[in-house]
Parts: sequence; C-alpha cells; structure tokens
Amino acid sequence: MPTFFVDVNVPMYAAGGEHPLKEPCAWVLEEIVEGRISAAIDAEILQEILYRYGALNRRELGARLARDTMAIIPMIYPVNAEDISRAVDLFEEYDDQRLPARDCLHAAVMLGRGLRSILSTDSHFDAVAGLTRVDPMTLFREQGPGG
Repeated sequence: MPTFFVDVNVPMYAAGGEHPLKEPCAWVLEEIVEGRISAAIDAEILQEILYRYGALNRRELGARLARDTMAIIPMIYPVNAEDISRAVDLFEEYDDQRLPARDCLHAAVMLGRGLRSILSTDSHFDAVAGLTRVDPMTLFREQGPGG
C-alpha cells in the first residue's frame, strides 16, 4: 500500500462546516485511522492549520485540529534545508502554473522522501511531475460506503 501525503485541506474540510467535501474528507481520515490508508504529512501542514485558525481568531479550534491531525497521522516529516532548496527550485520551475509556495514545499518534502501520491482537493498538484494527486471526493465515490 503506498503512503499518501495528506494535504491540509483534508483535515480542514473534515473539521469544517457543511460543505460537499466534508463527508469525503472525514471518510479519508477514518480510513487512515482504521489502517486502510497509509498517510504522512510534514510539519508545514500543522503550521498551516495554526496559521489559518489564528487568522480567524479561533486559536483553540486550531490547536485542537492540529493535535487531532497529529494523532490521526503520526508520520510527520520535518522540513530541512534540502527540502527548502528543492522547494525554491519547484517555485521557479512551476512559475507558469503559479504553484503556491507552501505547496512547492509540500511537493519538495514528498519528492525528497519518495512519496508520489497526495490526497488533496487542490488540482494544481496535477502539474507537478512525479506526483499523482488523488481527490478525496473521487476516492470516496469509488471506495467509500455505497461506492
């Protein structure tokens, strides 16, 4: 079973309000908890959660979601100097696609750790050579209850 990198939008949609992606993302996290999906994140995912909820002045909720994410996905890769250097290269390489800087960093961590699959709702990962994006909605429709 391949290990999926889990983008920040998966736990955020799962924890958020009513949205068409809430159920699929919550299902993905349950599959991870049950051991049917192998998953990893990097430290930057947790920073993104804290940053977003801090900006919304919902720090307690942000701290809880960060802790819950760490409990669900305990494989957390650090971000090192080699990752930063690779992220800068990707930032330049994918200028035409306007790949966001934080996603260049996630892609760099993935490529540096040999991860090739990402669970994400963000289609801009589709442009990154060597990575395959799996949309949580698609996975839910194919493998979830009733799929």
